[in-house]
Amino acid sequence: MKVSVLSGENTADRRRARYHSSIIDSRLLRHGDDFSDLPESYVIFITERDVIGGKLPIYIVERQITNTGEDFNDGEHIIYVNGEAKNNATELGRLMHDFFCTDPDEMHYKQLADKVRYFKQDEKGVETMCRVMEEMRNSAKDEVRIESAKKMLKDGISIDKTAEYSGLSVDKIKEIMNEMLVIA
Repeated sequence: MKVSVLSGENTADRRRARYHSSIIDSRLLRHGDDFSDLPESYVIFITERDVIGGKLPIYIVERQITNTGEDFNDGEHIIYVNGEAKNNATELGRLMHDFFCTDPDEMHYKQLADKVRYFKQDEKGVETMCRVMEEMRNSAKDEVRIESAKKMLKDGISIDKTAEYSGLSVDKIKEIMNEMLVIA
């Protein structure tokens, strides 16, 4: 089972849920693998507001065969969690409160409060968080470089020029090119 959690209003588009689900699947199944080897996957959107608009704390999206009413059961699951649902009477409501709370002393869940306190107040934790944030920035930059390289390769630009322009190594460009050939 693979779980991805995305947060923020701009990440909650319904087509984006479909996109992320397909990306998860494409990374879990290798060329030549049997489709039945795909594990169940969950894409979870935690949003600040009720982007679905049904005034529910959680929306569970499953595929269905519409003319029979049967579940399709393909292993794909999409869940939207409404961050506005900060009802202290429910576990989910307390968790949403904690997710959007910046003061660990006001959090309901001790484990989460302890981690927030560590990453925000402890010197080692702050260093770790800074390192992780730097890695995330570098990863995002790499993703942009990879997408640019894919476009260049599709336009017929040579491997050497693609490496030069994208800032990626020739070996990485060859790897990307091979992945593109497998997908095609």
